[in-house]
Amino acid sequence: MLVVLVAARTLRRVDVLVAAAGTIVLTLLAYAISHGLEDFGSPALRATVSLAAIAIATVLALQSQAATATLAAQARLLNLSHDMIFVRDIRGVITFWNDAAAEVYGWSADEAIGRVADELLGTKYPADRAVVEAALLKNGRWEGLLEQRTRTGARLVLDSRWAMQRDRFGNNVGVLETHTDITERQAAHAALVRSERRYRRMFDSSRIGVIEEDWSAVRTELANLAEAGTSISDHLAANPDFYARARRLIKILDVNAALLSMVSAHDRMQLLTTLDDVLGAADTTFAGALVAFARGDAFYEGETEMVSSDGKSFPVLFTITFPSSPDDGGKALVYVMDITERKRAQDAIQQAQAELAHAARVATLGELTASIAHEVSQPLMAVVTNGEAGMRWLRREPPEFNEVEIALGRVVAEGRRASDIVKRIRAFLMKAPSHRDELALSALLEDAAALVQRELAKVNVQLKIELQPHLPNIRGDRVQLQQVLVNLMINAAHAMAGQRGARMQFITAAKTEVNDIEIIVRDTGPGIPHEHLQRLFEPFFTTKPDGMGMGLAICKTTVEAHGGRMTVESLPGQGATFRVTLPSGDAFAAA
Repeated sequence: MLVVLVAARTLRRVDVLVAAAGTIVLTLLAYAISHGLEDFGSPALRATVSLAAIAIATVLALQSQAATATLAAQARLLNLSHDMIFVRDIRGVITFWNDAAAEVYGWSADEAIGRVADELLGTKYPADRAVVEAALLKNGRWEGLLEQRTRTGARLVLDSRWAMQRDRFGNNVGVLETHTDITERQAAHAALVRSERRYRRMFDSSRIGVIEEDWSAVRTELANLAEAGTSISDHLAANPDFYARARRLIKILDVNAALLSMVSAHDRMQLLTTLDDVLGAADTTFAGALVAFARGDAFYEGETEMVSSDGKSFPVLFTITFPSSPDDGGKALVYVMDITERKRAQDAIQQAQAELAHAARVATLGELTASIAHEVSQPLMAVVTNGEAGMRWLRREPPEFNEVEIALGRVVAEGRRASDIVKRIRAFLMKAPSHRDELALSALLEDAAALVQRELAKVNVQLKIELQPHLPNIRGDRVQLQQVLVNLMINAAHAMAGQRGARMQFITAAKTEVNDIEIIVRDTGPGIPHEHLQRLFEPFFTTKPDGMGMGLAICKTTVEAHGGRMTVESLPGQGATFRVTLPSGDAFAAA
């Protein structure tokens, strides 16, 4: 028996059988040598007992080897598991520790066996420890989430399953614990939950209307057409009723509060099932959206009208983001912005622009009227003055017919000048080209001086004209340039009308270094205040009580139209100086 038991420690079945057979043969041989084969008394009984003991020991050894092999196989299976598995007794002391537990927790089997599991792993339970134990004792099993630490101090979230081990008498002898590490899964789930909450918060709190739509049915329809070899564009063109059916196929899954406010609804269940519930019958954008979806575009945007729950239409801008793949579940997001106020603002702006354009036309007409009145008033006043002078010469005894003839000639000349002014304005309105000729500067100044001679005489202004010898001619419109000079001379005369000192007006003309002609009109009047100089050439700005403020503006425009420039200089109490610079005829010829 001892030999069989020793052989059994090798854990090999053949060793046990060889040892058993050997001891049986030796027992029989010893009996035969000692007692022979003829006497079967008490020695034979003892030999039989010995043989029975050897057989029983052999059977028990073989059974123990089989049980040990089974347990070893089970242990190997437990070690193959990716889950952490250990066994503890009812006091919590670890009696088995698999390879996965050693790898994940960091303690080897030798270090873990014999330690209390909760103390070694720092276990944190979802409820009180006593409640968990009570559930285990009652049901024989327990499942739940708990936390344990590793040797490095890292905390693991585990999906834990416990099973109570009982002996053949039903007594609790141990607990098998299986743990699955779900730390990353839990973190991913937590991130997903946070993302979902963030998305929901953005969805619900956005001031832009958002609609979540299901386009999967439409995708299926289009896929069937593609499998049948039908061109989607051709099918849509040949079957316009498909658009109306597709609108009903698209289901509205969810809307946010901003969209509900737009359509005057109180809750999501009140109205929204398909696109027909929000799109007007006259919508023309859905066809383009459907074509874009069939083409595989990522988004589609446009402007349309939506219908509220009370049947009223309102304009919106929208953008549809289509599902990028079938994995998205066919869900599309539609972002909607109510542009009712923007439309009203645009209409108001258009109306304001129309009113502004009308006001501009009225202002332009007023400026044109003022310009005509200003330009024509001077020759008309001269006509009246010369006509009155002619009448006085006729009433004398005897009448002075020569003076009457001179006055009538001036009347005719002023009338022609007025006619020329009107013709020039008419030509300007008709966009006719300006009529420009070679003009001798001396003749131009003399004609202008003759026109204002009577005005200057009325206010006792002495005029002196000095011209540089051999000045080249200038090129321009005689009447327009004449009006510029007349305007400047009359303005100077009016400025000096009330002063007591000398009333002198000087006109000089000379050639500049760049071959331009500079005409300077200077007076000895009170001058122009500094604050008025910057605005002197603005339309309707005047320093005269009865002035219109158009004369200098017209003069500056006329000079610039001739390619020149006009400036003013003045010091209070020292008169005003106007400089008119015009290109000479030589410059035009060279160009």
